[in-house]
Amino acid sequence: MLIGELSRRTGVSPRLLRYYEAQGLLDVRRGPNGYRDYDEHAVVTVRQVRALLDAGLSTEVIRSVLPCVRGERPGFDWCADLRAVLSRELAAMDERIDGLRRRRDALAGYLAQS
Repeated sequence: MLIGELSRRTGVSPRLLRYYEAQGLLDVRRGPNGYRDYDEHAVVTVRQVRALLDAGLSTEVIRSVLPCVRGERPGFDWCADLRAVLSRELAAMDERIDGLRRRRDALAGYLAQS
């Protein structure tokens, strides 16, 4: 399928699909005319990428875990090191949340003084 059809079927812009391709998240073949030609599985892959981005993973992390992802929800085949990668991401997210809470509390304290 051409990039326009993939875009329509997934709701993801062609520009973003090209970005996914550049990041190594989406496989594409080139037709004799030079146009991008995606297979049917590209629809599932794009939906997986979107779900993992929504979960807060970076494209770099997604590239490493994508071979272990199954289905559109997505689910996982627990490949080697996958649990460790996701655990590290969760710990980093918890640290960011803790930092935001501290900053929020400081700001709320300033407002309480006024």
